[in-house]
Amino acid sequence: MRLLTRSLLSISALATLAQCAPDVSLDVDVDVSLSTAHLDCCASLVAAGLGDRVVYPNDTNYIPLVDVHWSWVARLEPSCFVLPENAAEVSKVVTTLVGDNRYEKCQFAVRSGGHTLYAGAANIVNGVTVDLSKINAVTYHPENKTVSIYPGARWGKVYSTLDALGVNVAGGRAASVGTAGLMLGGGNSFYSARAGFVCDNVVNYEVVLANGRLIQANNKTNSDLFQALKGGSMNFGIVTRFDLMTLEGADLWGGVVTYPNSTADQQIDAIINFGNNIVNDQYGSAITIFLSASVSNTTTVVNAYDYTKPVVRPAAYNDFLAIPGNTSDSMRITNMTDLTIELEQAPGFRDTWLTGTFKPTKGWMQLALQQQAIMFDLLWEARPHGNFTVQTLFQPIPTIFSKHSVEKGGNVLGLDRFTDNLMLYQLYFAWHGEDQDDLFNGKGHDAFNTVVDYTKKHNLYTEFEYLDYADISQNPLKGYGSANVKKIKTVAKKYDPTGVFQTLVPGGFKISKVA
Repeated sequence: MRLLTRSLLSISALATLAQCAPDVSLDVDVDVSLSTAHLDCCASLVAAGLGDRVVYPNDTNYIPLVDVHWSWVARLEPSCFVLPENAAEVSKVVTTLVGDNRYEKCQFAVRSGGHTLYAGAANIVNGVTVDLSKINAVTYHPENKTVSIYPGARWGKVYSTLDALGVNVAGGRAASVGTAGLMLGGGNSFYSARAGFVCDNVVNYEVVLANGRLIQANNKTNSDLFQALKGGSMNFGIVTRFDLMTLEGADLWGGVVTYPNSTADQQIDAIINFGNNIVNDQYGSAITIFLSASVSNTTTVVNAYDYTKPVVRPAAYNDFLAIPGNTSDSMRITNMTDLTIELEQAPGFRDTWLTGTFKPTKGWMQLALQQQAIMFDLLWEARPHGNFTVQTLFQPIPTIFSKHSVEKGGNVLGLDRFTDNLMLYQLYFAWHGEDQDDLFNGKGHDAFNTVVDYTKKHNLYTEFEYLDYADISQNPLKGYGSANVKKIKTVAKKYDPTGVFQTLVPGGFKISKVA
């Protein structure tokens, strides 16, 4: 079964690593003038010996590279692409574009998988897009039970490699998602209740800094950078390799069960109880989706259950399984490759998602569904051209997630400061036609803000916004809390003292933008 939802993708491949090097403070906005210098930037890459890695708009493989992006919103056309094939070439790209002898400034973005929805996150107009897709190896090391994942790999390749070896890793939940963006934004996975966030399982990063140096970051070497990379996004350098601890066993019980929307109240009760009790069985994961589709003018409940042991119908899911009247059921013993293919959706829409994380109560969750219904009806009445969907997703974020994070040395997400189990809320909508952007985004923000206002009024709100699901209008780094904001700023200034990753990157979440 292929879901109509893309929102399960725990990734947002937020790979906007862009560099150029004015000598500025992180706290200063810099006006960057480009004129026609972006063309010189492409030519400089050719002159540096990277000519066979550069793709211009008149080359036959240019449009396929533009179309890599999952959302049509993100399909920008850069001045050129450059596709390095190893870390040394990434270093050469950086030093070429950020060289002290440049008389004009170069802008560029860096792309892993291209699954972030908004324009400019991993692509650029009037600049260079560094595409890491050729640096895509996945190598298992049995001597220490780690796996090296290179940034151009997608999670489907990771799982197919490891499934054959009988091991697994905490990672993305859809096969086509890029690896780098997911991990740099924290990363939620089927394994979070037993292993923490995906970033918590990284034991070493290989990083190209703004000056072209290639360094390692782990708990012994560059340990401050090591921790800051665990959720700190594209503020420090280009990660060219992630080394992660693996988990024993490849098989698990999982799949998708669908229900009519008439079961909504029971579904809310079940997902709240699941989140509150998963500490007692840390092998479980559940996501509840309410999907309204114009093609059928109906709303369907889509539940993704994934238990990370090969046990059929474990007790952790009793509340869900007791709900009568399901309309489909694909639950089976299988592997991550199979499950993450099931949670795929074909590209081709314009998309937005918005996210918040609140204390779980039936009140705001029912309100979220009411707002979804109102939004869908208003859009239906507007008679937009093409099919569209509106979806609400609920994912538990219990305290056991951050407890594991702390046990593994900590990250910068800041969830360990909360003492209550939380619920992640995501509003996702997809449509056709750039001419309809304002219509859909306007209705979507109205619905989302109504829910946020309710949680603030009833003391249920937290400022945490999961970066991998955040819209460009949001401020997820600020939601990490003041202590972590200060930590990220300090690390960014230390490893990128000239502000390369802050001042010449037109998109992505920049720590310099956080007050």
